[in-house]
Parts: sequence; C-alpha cells; structure tokens
Amino acid sequence: MDLRLNISNRQILSIALPISMAMIIPQINFITNNIFLGMLGERELGTAGITGVYYLVVAVIGNGLNNGLQSIISRRAGENNIAAIGRTYTQGLRLALVFALGGIVLTYLVTPHLMHFFLHSPDVASEAVSFLLIRVWGLPFLFCYQMSNAFMVGTNHSRFLVIGTLCETTVNVFLDYSLINGHFGLPALGFNGAAYASIAAECTGMCVMLGCIAFKGLHRRFYLLRQLRLDLPLIKVIARQSMPLVLQYSMSLLSWLYFYTLIEHHGTLGLAVSNTLRNIIGLFGVFSWAFASTTNTMVSNVIGQGLLPKVQPLIRRIMWLSLGFCICIALILNLFPRAFLSIYGQDAAFVHVAIPLLRMVTGSLCLMAVANVWLNAVTGTGKTRINLAIEIVAIVAYLVYVYLVLERFNLGLVWAWGSEYLYWLILGVLAFVYIRSGKWKYR
Repeated sequence: MDLRLNISNRQILSIALPISMAMIIPQINFITNNIFLGMLGERELGTAGITGVYYLVVAVIGNGLNNGLQSIISRRAGENNIAAIGRTYTQGLRLALVFALGGIVLTYLVTPHLMHFFLHSPDVASEAVSFLLIRVWGLPFLFCYQMSNAFMVGTNHSRFLVIGTLCETTVNVFLDYSLINGHFGLPALGFNGAAYASIAAECTGMCVMLGCIAFKGLHRRFYLLRQLRLDLPLIKVIARQSMPLVLQYSMSLLSWLYFYTLIEHHGTLGLAVSNTLRNIIGLFGVFSWAFASTTNTMVSNVIGQGLLPKVQPLIRRIMWLSLGFCICIALILNLFPRAFLSIYGQDAAFVHVAIPLLRMVTGSLCLMAVANVWLNAVTGTGKTRINLAIEIVAIVAYLVYVYLVLERFNLGLVWAWGSEYLYWLILGVLAFVYIRSGKWKYR
C-alpha cells in the first residue's frame, strides 16, 4: 500500500472536495438550528450566536488535536510507515477523551459566572447557561469523531467524511424540528431542544465514522486500537504538535466571543445580524477551510517523502484553487444577498442592516482563502509554535481594533466587521514570510 501523494490538481481536489462536502453539511446543520431558533424570536437567534461561539471555543480543543494528529499521520503516510499510523491514532483518541472530560468540568465550573459577567441582559445570560450545560455533553462524541476524521484525511480516505456528516446532519435537522417546537410526539423543549439535537447528531457522526473504518477493514490494515497500552512518548509528540494549535484556535474563537459581547452591548438587532454573518462565513468559508486542511495534509506528506523543493509550488497551486472557489462564492452572494438573508425569517430592518455587512464579509472570505492556505502550510511543516506566534500577533491587533471601534468610538457594525480584513491580512502575510524564509526546513 503506497500512501504517498503527488502535487497535481487532481490529487488536491480529490482531497479538498470531499472535505468541503463534509464541512458544508455541519454548517447547513448549524444554519438550520438558527432558522428554527429564529422562529422563537430575535433574542433566541442572538443567544444562539453567543452559545455557538462559546461551544466552538471548548470544542476547538478537538479541532487542534485533529489538525495536529492529521499532520503527524500524513507525515507517517508520506514515509509509508503503516504501523506508526495505528499507534498514533490510538494514543490521539486517548488524549482526546481526556480533554473532552476536562472541557465538561470546565464548562460547569466557569460558564455560569462567565455569561452573567459579560452579558448585559440577564435573560440572555440565563438562556445561554442553560443551553451550554446540556450542549457540552456532546464533547466526547465530537472529539472521537474528529480523531477518526483526522485518520481518514491523513491516510487519503477523505471521501468517507461525507457519509458521517450526512448522517449527522439528517439526525440533527430531524431532532431540531421535533424537539424545539414539539413534533412527532416529542416534547417541545424550546431553545434547549437544539442542544439535545446536536448531542444526538455528534454521537451519530462518531458511530457512522467508526462503522466506516470497521466496514472497510481499515482497523486491520492500519493496526488501529491494537496497542492500547499508554505510550507517553507518543502522547507527548501528539501534544507537542497539537497544543500550540489548540491555543491558537482557542484564542481566535475567544476573540470572536469578545467581539460578540461588544456587539451585544449595541442591542439584539446587531447581535442577530452578526450571528447571521457568522453563519454565512461558516457555510461559504468551508471551501477555504477544506483547501487549508488539504494544505496541512499534503505539505506534511510531501515532506515525509523528502521532496522539500516541491512544497512551495504545492502551496501556491492550492492557494489559487482556494481563491478561485471563494471568488465564485463572493460573486453569488453579492448578486443575491436578499435570497440568503431572507431564509432567517427576520423583518425588513434586519435585511437592511445585514446587506452592506454581507458585501463586506465576502471580501474577507477571499482574503481568508489565501491566508488560510499559507497558515496551514506552516502547520504541515510541523512548526505549530510558529502558528501560535502568528496568531498572537493577529489577535492582539484584532482585539485592539474591535475595542476601539465598538466601545471607544461607537463606529457601528460595518467598521466592526472590517476587523476580519485586518486579522486575515496579518495572518497571511506572516505565514507567507515564514514559508518563504525556508526556516521550516530545519529542526
């Protein structure tokens, strides 16, 4: 079995397009949540934005482990070291479950105080706390699901991701409809119904992905879960690769949570509009994130093959493909903005405020398409501490900007969302400079 990748467009798309499909389905799932919650009222739609970002902050631990594990597995695949892939997956799964338990404990201890401290509205704070204390129980399922996804992408089986996410979304949409408003004999749980639906969906995704691994015999081919003994040296390698990414993603999302709390100070309409824009970024940004994930995998695999001169041409090829997809999306969004905004069932004032912001966000999507590829190329080289350093610089600039715009000068939402341009520009430039320097070639 040869797991080494080439750098053709066909190879890139064979990895990126299934990842795109696997990412777009949960985003549709998330938007469906918000459509159902939007029917409950403007406050519920705004609260969904805050709880969504908070859960992402906790869940991002799994995302960091996912990308770190994916990079290591891809490197071993480039080396054709089959046995090491199985050992890495097993220990990564063990580490993920420990972090999931920690996330649950932390949420129960911190969330009530955090929400009531930052949010001005007691009703919004209470609703958010009630939701999150349920929602956080999905973490063990989500983390196991993410580790399995890392294995699939790292071994060039990304096409199976679509099956898991499709099943996950089917369960989530059905239970959202059933539990939020009470259908098919199930109780009407209102806002908290979405939390139970999401937990069930994550459990489904995990089970389906593990089922795919078993059905295709990948557990035998890669010796998965054969060596269950604790392997501390390997866990340290995974943690060393993943923890800077966990910190990087956590800081990024915490800054977004800070952004949302500042928006909440300006009223529920701005919060609801901003939540909608985040949904749109999440949905249409999947192509950018898919090409970024592909960059991580392919750069690591090519380095594992010892083909260092091919790394930068590969990155540029992926970058142009990513940008091309995002330009097409930006054109569609700018031609039909009302069509996308109307699905949330909000009034004319909502749409009037959202359209200029949507047009601004489409530009940042194109910038993200380029910056994300270069940043994930750094991840693929294994220099995740450099990722963290780049993120710190970008986040500091971002936080200063949103504070000045929203709290100091009250310049409004359009200026506030301009922070996306600043953030992605800094990330992209610093990552590009590092890759071009060639320092990643040396230990």
